[in-house]
Amino acid sequence: MLLTRRSLVLLLLAAVLLAGATFAPLLLYVAAAYLSLVLVMILTDWRISPRAPEFVVARVNDQRLSLGAENLVSVHVTHRGRRSTSLLVRDEYPVEFSADRTILGDSESAVTSVATRPNKLARGKSPALPAARRIKPRESTVFQYHVRPPRRGDYRFGDLNLRWRGALGFIVRQARFPAAAPVKVYPNLLDIRKYELLVRKGQLSEMGMRQTRMLGSGTEFERLREYQLDDEFRRIDWKAMARHGKPITREFEAERSQNIMTMLDVGRLMRSPVGDPESGQSLAKIDYAVNAVLMLAYVASLRGDRVGMLAFADEVTHYLAPKSGKGQFYRMLALLYAIKSQPVEANYMRAFAYLGAKHKKRSLIVIFSDLASGLAARSIVTQVAPLWPRHLPLFVAISDPAVVELAGAKPVDSPSVYQRAVAEQLLDERAIIMESLRRRGVLTLDVPAHKLTVSVVNKYLELKARHRI
Repeated sequence: MLLTRRSLVLLLLAAVLLAGATFAPLLLYVAAAYLSLVLVMILTDWRISPRAPEFVVARVNDQRLSLGAENLVSVHVTHRGRRSTSLLVRDEYPVEFSADRTILGDSESAVTSVATRPNKLARGKSPALPAARRIKPRESTVFQYHVRPPRRGDYRFGDLNLRWRGALGFIVRQARFPAAAPVKVYPNLLDIRKYELLVRKGQLSEMGMRQTRMLGSGTEFERLREYQLDDEFRRIDWKAMARHGKPITREFEAERSQNIMTMLDVGRLMRSPVGDPESGQSLAKIDYAVNAVLMLAYVASLRGDRVGMLAFADEVTHYLAPKSGKGQFYRMLALLYAIKSQPVEANYMRAFAYLGAKHKKRSLIVIFSDLASGLAARSIVTQVAPLWPRHLPLFVAISDPAVVELAGAKPVDSPSVYQRAVAEQLLDERAIIMESLRRRGVLTLDVPAHKLTVSVVNKYLELKARHRI
């Protein structure tokens, strides 16, 4: 139990009376009576205020949180008592997470509450006293906040803490409600859910992606529709035109059941963190690549293609033969959930030798790695180039926006001059390596980390529509 400001002010007034008793002894009896009255009111407030068993508190969140995304956590509170009160909630989320402090209520109001780690404030800031939410008897309310996990893996939520005011406003009671529960942090699944929603609405452009159904190309019949000015004459269905009395066009979609093989470098180059200018959070390059691999696998499985995966560092660590269907996507998800980068140099020779022994069908080979200089760069070119023309190789490199910014920054002192020179040299070396790959028939993508997923999926859809696979 805690005393409110009202109680403390009333108790301080008793101190004034006691001080006056040095000059008027009768004030001592007045102070004693006054103090007794205040204590009785505090005790009465304690007895009639709601107790912990009168509240039902529960946390609701996804069992699979998404890495690098704003994951919603809801705290549901039901008041089964007989008197209204004001509530504050504090949730003990994993100490490694960052969280906002905005607790959104129902559609009619939004209030701020406490959603901090134990003994720590969210994001390291010292906020003002949060506002409380009023709750009536037999009423339920929902507190919401968002957490952002920094890494994949297993974590654990702690208990829920509830604080409420007494009926007379003299005390504040608090209680801890057991709610400890494990939670797993997976690669970004929220983007996949958003993709599903936008596909149903036909609004994929909001994610920066092309429509996944490339109508008008391919050989598999899709549907009939009214003729448009830019349609090819050979697409006109003359029988349908005779029935409807107007030109009707046949639409086709790209062929299914192609092979997509993703190769994920989990060596030392993928361990370096890259900042996301949109969210302000830094993730390792491997985490961006894992998110892109999963989205590519999901989109390709929806289009009926077979998707496989190979992960490698100095040795091949994981291999999944290409298969179709959502079951393959979930197998990849389970595998990538716990995959970690290793502090060793990636061995491309061993990885491609393993791929050649295990997989011989023509495929789109998407290689997620990063570019080094010297012998490592020459090894990449030497090992990737022979994939063409048997396969269609696509080399995907993750650029660092900070390096690009340094290369274009105006020097203001001697250190900044050297920093710009080093950044320009790095970008020039990357451009040379990319050009060497392109001259040998390898497709390339060099995009910022926060645009990696959209760029890879769009490239896949483009190749699919142009029948390059």
